[in-house]
Amino acid sequence: MMFRKERGKKNATSLVKRLSRYTVVLRNEDGQSKPIMETLINGLAPLPSEARQSIIFDRGTEFSAWRRMRDGIGADSWFCDPQAPWQKGTVENTTNRLRRYLPRSTGPMTLTNRYLRSICNRLYATPRKCLGYRTPAEAFERNLPAIRNRLEWKEKSKTALQCEFTG
Repeated sequence: MMFRKERGKKNATSLVKRLSRYTVVLRNEDGQSKPIMETLINGLAPLPSEARQSIIFDRGTEFSAWRRMRDGIGADSWFCDPQAPWQKGTVENTTNRLRRYLPRSTGPMTLTNRYLRSICNRLYATPRKCLGYRTPAEAFERNLPAIRNRLEWKEKSKTALQCEFTG
């Protein structure tokens, strides 16, 4: 999320899990790509690895160091096509929701991670029609076992194939 340039270089990056609408908003000290990637890695590291398998970025230069995500937390990085906002509709919708609390006139110097977390907590507690009127927190918790089962199944299948070829 960008703020008025006269307010300084600080900004905020938002990531949204498409299926659950789980949102992470992190403060950035400047718009340079490497520090932003480090902030994302540190912010996403506490999540279960199953919940951070891939990330889709828009085509902004702030994401040019995307390769660090694979090394940092093992996440694959993907990019939207140029001038294709429909490919990131969930992020656009979430940005509009965040603008209720963070208008462009907000001074990014005043943003604290604690305040950003409080905004995320409000978003987690808001039921959504697209989630069958569940909250993003409920949907995220509900989806985690399915993600884990899928990954375990892939690992078992991979092991079974390895046994067939080596046995």
